[in-house]
Amino acid sequence: MKFKPLQDRVVVRRIQEEEKTPGGIIIPDTAKEKPSEGEVIAVGPGARNDKGDIVPVEVKAGDRVLFGKWSGTEVKIDGQELLIMKESDIMGIITAPAAAKAAA
Repeated sequence: MKFKPLQDRVVVRRIQEEEKTPGGIIIPDTAKEKPSEGEVIAVGPGARNDKGDIVPVEVKAGDRVLFGKWSGTEVKIDGQELLIMKESDIMGIITAPAAAKAAA
């Protein structure tokens, strides 16, 4: 990707949810809600504080994150649909339990 976000902005790709319910019913695209989970693709250097120092962004490329339903601005870069949002729109980083990592 040839895009670098500025300040404390983060580029996120939505992670698609399962297309079936636990009961096996297939959910059509028109009935799906947009997922609020994604993977961080790129991050800016950070925002400046009152003293003019750069405060680095806490997330990094590759992190799985949760964000608000209406967060960010949807853009299309290199044919991919991505979101650009401020770091403050991200609610948290999803970490996999140790057992799940060992199984992978």
